[in-house]
Amino acid sequence: MEPMNLRIGEKLKSIRMARTLSLDDTAALTGVSKPMLGQIERGQSVPTVTTLWKIATGLKTPLSAFLEEPQTEYTVTGPDEANVVLGDGGKMRAYPLFTYDPVRSVETFYIEFDPKCRHFLDKHDEGVEEHLFVLRGTLRLVLGDRPVEVSERQASRSRADISHAYQNLSGSECAVYNTIFYPGN
Repeated sequence: MEPMNLRIGEKLKSIRMARTLSLDDTAALTGVSKPMLGQIERGQSVPTVTTLWKIATGLKTPLSAFLEEPQTEYTVTGPDEANVVLGDGGKMRAYPLFTYDPVRSVETFYIEFDPKCRHFLDKHDEGVEEHLFVLRGTLRLVLGDRPVEVSERQASRSRADISHAYQNLSGSECAVYNTIFYPGN
């Protein structure tokens, strides 16, 4: 793992260069002195939370962007039995593929619904949206009081800030990818 001072410095320089900002420009935007910004970029100084907050605010970048580990070029994942979340008495199995990412405000699940499964959910927070892609079977979504059928190889996008339910009314298993998008912070 890369030391925090180097990670913060590299991220600051990357943002600054991508926006073609000089150190003087960045100092004017953030209220942090040019010498301090230079020290941070070179990894010679670890900024205080207050200084980092000023930089993040001035550059209109989430503070957590300076703290996150660099992303790999790609990630391959699949259902992990150890992390399964059960619903409807075990008739629904949700496997987190990509857990909640506060920077991107998204999470993705692979979900299996046994025959006759009916899983009801309360509404999510305002502005939350779900995308479902049905791999196998047919899933009935009940959005508020409106039923919507989504068949194999079909996808749906819907508000999740209303009460909703998933129902597999068929005699065979239904499998879906479910991506949940949360409104920006």
